[in-house]
Amino acid sequence: MTSIAVLVGSLREDSFNKSLAEAIETLAPEGTTFETGDLNLPLFNQDLEADFPAKAKELKDLVERSDGVLFVTPEYNRSFSGVLKNGIDWASRPWGQNSFNGKPVAIVGASIGALGTTQAQAALRNSLVYLNTEIMGQPEVYFNATTGLNQDGSVADDAKDFLTDFANAFVAFIEKHKN
Repeated sequence: MTSIAVLVGSLREDSFNKSLAEAIETLAPEGTTFETGDLNLPLFNQDLEADFPAKAKELKDLVERSDGVLFVTPEYNRSFSGVLKNGIDWASRPWGQNSFNGKPVAIVGASIGALGTTQAQAALRNSLVYLNTEIMGQPEVYFNATTGLNQDGSVADDAKDFLTDFANAFVAFIEKHKN
């Protein structure tokens, strides 16, 4: 059994990235469980650490009890979203209690743009290196939402094999890094 925390950096109701996360979940190997973290959190403020917000603690707990973390990021202004950054900040705090430390992680993202989420993923990778995660390098998923998703948000038939291969590789990567 492999448990994966999913952090989707978009709060939009019809988010391409939420659809991508759901597609990966349905295509993952049997015995894999996914739980999506709630990133609708108060803005990180170190003054709040003394009375740590309950929703932020729930996110920390999810990351800590999961075997791996899947980051699903949109691209906003050539970087990842503030929503995702805020969740990362909360789950890595207070100082010395980084919930991501040593966690196997993967980054994917969906966009309608020509460059996909390449820049967002590169920026996110920089933060994840600092947080001492184990980042899966391949396969990379810069998912084109225009061709990869149907109008109802389900994954297009042509993309299923690609996402299945990613899901299998990520679960194998997590299993390799379990303590």
